[in-house]
Amino acid sequence: MATLIDCTENNGLFFKYIVSFNAILEYYAAHIPFIVNLLTPITVFITTVFVTSRLAQRTEIVAILSSGISFLRFLRPYLMAGMCIVVFSFLLTGWGLAKANLKRIAFETEYNLSGGWRSQSKYLHIRIAPEQYLYVERYRPYNNTGTNVMIETIRDHRLVEKLSAYKMVWLGNSQQWRLEGWLRRKIDGLEETITHGKELDMLLNIHPSDFSINPRLHEVLTLPELNTHIQSLKEKGADSVHIILVEKYVRYMSPFATLILIFMGVVIAARKTRGGMGLQIGVGFVLAFVYIAFFLFARGIAEAKGTALLLTVWTPNIVFSMLSVVLYRLIPK
Repeated sequence: MATLIDCTENNGLFFKYIVSFNAILEYYAAHIPFIVNLLTPITVFITTVFVTSRLAQRTEIVAILSSGISFLRFLRPYLMAGMCIVVFSFLLTGWGLAKANLKRIAFETEYNLSGGWRSQSKYLHIRIAPEQYLYVERYRPYNNTGTNVMIETIRDHRLVEKLSAYKMVWLGNSQQWRLEGWLRRKIDGLEETITHGKELDMLLNIHPSDFSINPRLHEVLTLPELNTHIQSLKEKGADSVHIILVEKYVRYMSPFATLILIFMGVVIAARKTRGGMGLQIGVGFVLAFVYIAFFLFARGIAEAKGTALLLTVWTPNIVFSMLSVVLYRLIPK
């Protein structure tokens, strides 16, 4: 259903760019695993509520517990199935989706679908070291050159060096940058030293690929590649490293959400109520949407605030785990 809705929304763009039928099929072949992984926790939760509420309304759970089987033993098949889903979801999120997302994002970029991105090439401000900042007015990726360049070194909130140049050019053989028409100012208290020249070769902690800023890069990286990328950003002192860290923590958190929601679903639906299955399923839907809203809110706070990332990202799971335990203690066993 989600794929059908997405196809309907993008139908106009497909006709506009004259996208072939085979290209559309390949795109949705890569899009379906992404949707499946995204909706798995909520789908499993609603399914658990539906199945368990049917057992409860037919008094089958009462018969099971009356035969001497404990409620924890009744829960065991649910939790075993949940652990299988957790392992599958973790492998899919950590490794399997990277290749599919690469095709999906490339297609969205090529045909300007929602979620596509465009490389930023003007007025770039990049932190290339803990105390060093690079400004480039315009960068041209086709020949790896930038114009009106400025490198500032700031130590203890004071500007100690400023290097400006008319142009910077990438030297692929030596893995260095050549600054043309450069002027360097070194500031030591009230003293200032100025030097200049035509060409200056420098080894900077930045690669031409870093100028192609893709805010969705983390989606096409496997978990080991994501860890490597995070380490690279930390070495550069990048200000946006916390956003990538949030993605890493979410990849660990989201699979376990399935197990927590399965446990909650059983606890909610195990009691026979006068409202019947409809009431229990309705409560399940409400809790599912509350969880989604809570997760999106926690992720937004983590990306914006940049502190206590692990605790903030895991807060929805922690809160729903505590709520599940409280509900478990309240149900008759």
